Amino acid sequence: MQSARAGVFAMVASCTIWGLSPLYYKMLSQVPPLEVLAHRTLWSAAFFVAVLLVQGRLERLGSALDTARSVVILAFAALMISTNWFLFIFSVQNGHTTEASLGYYVYPLVAVLLGMIAFGERLGSLQACAVGLAAVAVLILSVALGTPPWVSLIIALSFGLYSVVKKSLTVGPVVSVTAEVLLLSPLAAGWLWHLHQGSGGVFGDDAATSALLMISGPLTAIPLILFSYASQRVTMATVGLVQYLNPTLQFLCAVLVFGEPFGPVDAVAFGLIWTALALYSGASLRQDRLRRRASSTALADPSL
Repeated sequence: MQSARAGVFAMVASCTIWGLSPLYYKMLSQVPPLEVLAHRTLWSAAFFVAVLLVQGRLERLGSALDTARSVVILAFAALMISTNWFLFIFSVQNGHTTEASLGYYVYPLVAVLLGMIAFGERLGSLQACAVGLAAVAVLILSVALGTPPWVSLIIALSFGLYSVVKKSLTVGPVVSVTAEVLLLSPLAAGWLWHLHQGSGGVFGDDAATSALLMISGPLTAIPLILFSYASQRVTMATVGLVQYLNPTLQFLCAVLVFGEPFGPVDAVAFGLIWTALALYSGASLRQDRLRRRASSTALADPSL
């Protein structure tokens, strides 16, 4: 019970950090998003390597990159997560945090579809209904905007594909993310070197901005470590439900703090998404209860 309580606390803490991160990236609005991404990559790599060094697990990076297949998988994962990070930073800095939050709301439903395509998973009736409602919401926004909500869809799809490829890795999440940011680090360092050779590059010009850029490392690493800790101690149903705290806080930052517009069409679309997630969560909770009941029955009856 103590372990489960600590897991829930860690899960809430990680999702709160992720959910309030728009406040941080908004403070870096004067820095181009690609430059922020490059710093986030490098400082994250430094922080993750330090964590593995303290834990005595640094040698596991070698096993994560010991085959060409692992390198290809990790490189694709790195491409997906960097795309996700860039779009999130871009959205916050340019007044589209609401669209970013929509992307993270839609992600679980995209993950259901990707699971069906990649792993042959079957959709239950409630899950199919949830996906259908999400599709209607996207259609409504597309008609109202005159174009699909590309930022939301790419954020959801990039994170969904990232989750799919991570399933084929045998190393833990902290080790794999360290490998991913290390693979991206030469590109990030090259981009920053290019900027500082010219008239760009803000690091070092202003102490406050430089400190904020350095904070991107622990801001990326700490919630992931907390999430990894929590996922080992709580049920997947709990993980799924608490994760909605992240886009909800992002949405509240967008509307209440940043004052982004939220009209009737947005209200209808978000209402459909929230209804879809309620159906999806209900189905997940029911499946989790059935699994635990079956597991308890099997343990109680040694003949099974």
